[in-house]
Amino acid sequence: MNRRKFLTILGSAGVVSALGTAKVAEASVHTFPYYDDSYGVLHDTTRCIGCRRCEAACNEVNHLRKPAKPFSDLSVTDTRRRTSAYEWTVVNKYEMNGKPVFRKLQCFHCNDPACASACFAKCFQKLPDGTVAYDGSQCVGCRYCMVACPFYVPGFQYDEAFDPLVQKCTFCEPRLKEGKLPGCVEACPVDALTFGRRSDLIKVARARIADNPGKYVNYIYGEFDAGGTAWMVLAPAAEGAPVPPDDPTMASPDLKQLGLDTHLGNRPMGELTYGALGAVPMIVAFWPVLFGGAYAMTKRREAMSKLEQDKMSKEAREDVAAAVDAAVRKIEETEGEGAAERARRAMTEALKAREAEAACSKHGEDK
Repeated sequence: MNRRKFLTILGSAGVVSALGTAKVAEASVHTFPYYDDSYGVLHDTTRCIGCRRCEAACNEVNHLRKPAKPFSDLSVTDTRRRTSAYEWTVVNKYEMNGKPVFRKLQCFHCNDPACASACFAKCFQKLPDGTVAYDGSQCVGCRYCMVACPFYVPGFQYDEAFDPLVQKCTFCEPRLKEGKLPGCVEACPVDALTFGRRSDLIKVARARIADNPGKYVNYIYGEFDAGGTAWMVLAPAAEGAPVPPDDPTMASPDLKQLGLDTHLGNRPMGELTYGALGAVPMIVAFWPVLFGGAYAMTKRREAMSKLEQDKMSKEAREDVAAAVDAAVRKIEETEGEGAAERARRAMTEALKAREAEAACSKHGEDK
C-alpha cells in the first residue's frame, strides 16, 4: 500500500465518520425514555443508624462474594468506601455538626443514565420500572460507563481473567418482577429506605420537610440532579440554621458534608456523553485501516531503506575491488608477479576479516 492510496482510504473514513457525527448532531438532544410511573427509593439519612443490614441483604440477594470483614463490624463505615464489582451498596459515616450521619451509596438509577449513553455496545438500558439494567453478553470491557458515571458507581471485575464484567446495583429488578421489595429496603429496620413510585416519593419527601422545620435541608437530592435519579436523598440541616431555599448551591454546604456532589446541574448526563461517543463505533470500525496502513507504510520504508543500503554496499565493494586491482597492478610492475599475488591475497584476507568484524558488531547491536 503506497502513501497516496493509504491517505485516500483514510480520508474516505474521515468523511464517513464526519457524516456519522453530523447525523448525531442533527438528532438534537439524545434522551433515554423516562417513565412517569417508574419506581424509586427515598433514603432519609436522619433515620439511618449505620447497621449495614442493607449491605448484608444486597450481598445475600445477589449472591456476591463475602467481604473480608463481617457485616456486623460497623467500624468499616468510618472509611469512605465506594461501590465495587463485589460491593453493590455500602454505608459510610459522615460528621455533620459534630454528630455522626450515615448514608447508603449504590447506583442512583438515573432517569437518563450517562452509562447507557456512553456504552456503544448497548449493554445498559433504562427500564420502565426505573431500573438501569446491565447485560454483559456484549460487553467489550472498555469501561466507558465507569468514566461517564457522575456518581462513580460501576465496578469492574479486574480479577476475572477470561470474562470480566461491569457490576453494579440492579435495583433488585428480578425481585421487582416478583412483586417484592429491593433486598436493602426490605432489610432496613428503621425505615430509612422508602420504596414506591418516584412521583409519590417526592411528595413524601416534601411533606417531611414541611412537617419538620429545621430538621431537613430543603432540597431533595436526586429530584433534578443529573437529570433526576430513581434513588433520592434527604439530608439533615445544620442545627439552628435557617432552612435554605430549594437550591443546591444554597444547600450545598450540608449536602457536601454527606459526600453529595452539588455541581452536577439539572441537565441529564446522557446529553453530555451521547454526542461525543456517538462516533465511537465509526472509530472502532476504522482503526484497523489506520494502524494497518501505518504498518504497511513503515514496512515499505524499511524495505526501501534496505534496498538503498544494499545498493550502497555493492557500490562500495566494487570501488574497493577496483582499488585492490589497481594496487596489485602497480606492485606487479615494480616488484614482479609473485609479489603482486602475495599482496592480493593479503588485501583480500584483510577485507574479509574487516567484513566479518562489521557483521559481528551489527549482530550484537540487533540483539
